[in-house]
Amino acid sequence: QVQLVESGGGLVQAGGSLRLSCAASGRTGSSQHMGWFRQAPGKAREFVAAIGWSGGRTYYADSVKGRFTISGDKGTDTVYLQMNSLKPVDTAVYYCAAARYIYSDYHEAPEYDYWGQGTQVTVSS
Repeated sequence: QVQLVESGGGLVQAGGSLRLSCAASGRTGSSQHMGWFRQAPGKAREFVAAIGWSGGRTYYADSVKGRFTISGDKGTDTVYLQMNSLKPVDTAVYYCAAARYIYSDYHEAPEYDYWGQGTQVTVSS
């Protein structure tokens, strides 16, 4: 009942910036948290950032604190991930996710009910 579409990925040089967007449609009012995860080839999907949709509280993985900023626009049902000071290790497919309820831990992918198709971010050295 919630559809998520990511955009904004691409190829950037190390130290550069990129902004990802996630457009949500459907019954988005039921979502409690929106999150960003990423997955590199051969690696597990990992938490990047999350935002509480009603209160606006934000959470970040230690690896991206100070470099990435998650934000949301409730008027357009869009969540953003501003990525600055990008590093080659940030290269991954980035996925947007929505959770109707967080039962335990917003860091965990199984907490999220809906997922986008992913957008590729490649950072060259």
